[in-house]
Amino acid sequence: MKKKLVAVIATTAIALTVSAGSIASADNGNGGAGFSTFLSELVTNGTITQQQADAIAKALADKKALAEANRPTKAEMQAHRAAEIAVITSTLGITEATLTSRIKAGESLATIAGSKKDALITALVAFENKEIDAKLAAGRLTAAQATQIRSNITTRVTEEVNEVRGSGKMGRGHGDKGGAGGLVGPGPTAGAAKFAAKTTIKAVKA
Repeated sequence: MKKKLVAVIATTAIALTVSAGSIASADNGNGGAGFSTFLSELVTNGTITQQQADAIAKALADKKALAEANRPTKAEMQAHRAAEIAVITSTLGITEATLTSRIKAGESLATIAGSKKDALITALVAFENKEIDAKLAAGRLTAAQATQIRSNITTRVTEEVNEVRGSGKMGRGHGDKGGAGGLVGPGPTAGAAKFAAKTTIKAVKA
């Protein structure tokens, strides 16, 4: 009974803590041999069964495949940014040139929006939800991942609207490399968990 309990705990812990990034790193280094050896040692020690080890390896391989499928192309990043800017400018009734110059001057989107801040947040949340719907329909997100992202999307968009960027750029990158290339939107992922956890702002020089 004790061994079975340990096995369940170990399996759950590994599944929750080992990310697709670790697999990618292992693959780049030695073809994933390090992780396979780790699982083999757990099987040998009786911590988990071979069946559990196989299930963990498959789950993580599937996660890596999903991350790769979600990695946007340059064209997708540019399209996302253009669409996002269109939402901002149309909601605020300003030109892209005005938006660019004011962000370069160090103003946040909240400051630029003024009394239209709430309307801007609503419009951007709707835009991001539409993007999520498209990825869900295309099989690039699971229903569970989409639900997780939506659960705090308003909070994340609000934080980005309030953020002051400046530094002579339309935005600055902070997040995974799979970002959508926009000013406030959550990007597709370098791993589904990262996509669900935060937004991505790409540094785009005006």
